[in-house]
Amino acid sequence: MEIQQSTLYVMTQGAYLHRDHLTVVVEVNRERKLGIPLHNLESVVLFGNVMVSPGVLELCAGAGVAVSFLSEGGRLLARVDAPVSGNVLLRREQFRQADSEQRSLEYSRAIVAGKVQNARANLMRAARDNAADEDQQALQGAVIELASMSRKLEFCETRDEVRGTEGAAARSYFGVFPNMVRQDRPVFAPKGRTRRPPLDRCNALLSFLYALLLADCSAALSGAGLDPNVGFLHHDRPGRPSLGLDLMEEFRPMVDRLVLTLINRRQVAESGFTLREGGAVEISAETRRAVIAAWQQRKQEQVTHPLLQQSTRVGLLPHLQARILARAIRGEAPGYMPCMLK
Repeated sequence: MEIQQSTLYVMTQGAYLHRDHLTVVVEVNRERKLGIPLHNLESVVLFGNVMVSPGVLELCAGAGVAVSFLSEGGRLLARVDAPVSGNVLLRREQFRQADSEQRSLEYSRAIVAGKVQNARANLMRAARDNAADEDQQALQGAVIELASMSRKLEFCETRDEVRGTEGAAARSYFGVFPNMVRQDRPVFAPKGRTRRPPLDRCNALLSFLYALLLADCSAALSGAGLDPNVGFLHHDRPGRPSLGLDLMEEFRPMVDRLVLTLINRRQVAESGFTLREGGAVEISAETRRAVIAAWQQRKQEQVTHPLLQQSTRVGLLPHLQARILARAIRGEAPGYMPCMLK
């Protein structure tokens, strides 16, 4: 377990969280391991068999501290938020626009455009950094394909067409993902995108970090007064944070870049993964801790928001985008502008 920049991650199986006045206490085998004052927390993320007292849930809910429950492997299972905040009129308008095919189409185009553009930026950066001619050619070819996909989005007339274009762009992007792996390629190069379960080490890292990103995006939407479960691009499904999935699309390439950094700088090793029966790959507890530390470090980096033209922490980008989305839904902006980072 560890606390990283106001987020408490508990990965120790059998740990128990309880309340001591305004402090969240973590115990393992009835031994106190950690105590964090509530005012130091923004969120709590629990992995696997971790127990939480009603007192902690009440304390966190009252302070607006989201508690996310993930599987031991990192898949988001549930989230406990404070009572829904924000103007009920905003949420009613969100629901109306989600029921409108035209408005949902407009949001879907913007969401996928942001994802494709940020993925394309990853490919261009990798092509510049990669010395191998064969890799450069493959990456530059995918850059051209993704530019074509971006233009095609403008002419999509249904959300299904948008989803089809997004799928084609993803296949092109992940088709050259191995060309961005510069170290230990036989060990870490993925064979396409696999999930539930991930079938190689790279996909295990991607799935784990995507789950953390989804928890952040869902909490950001709740904080902006929106319902994370009612989306535009992703279909409604019981228990699925569809709008959270929508918002995270433009940030997926940011996670991809971090995964490549971890691999190419050899911050993760082959020994940090376990192959299970059926081909599933799991990340060891030690490697998960290293990945979380790298994720939190990345969230503290400063970037210039492309629309607001102000410096901000990477970790605040989902919160800013959630508010930009809320403005679009309220009609205070002509449409949603995704965050496209260079």
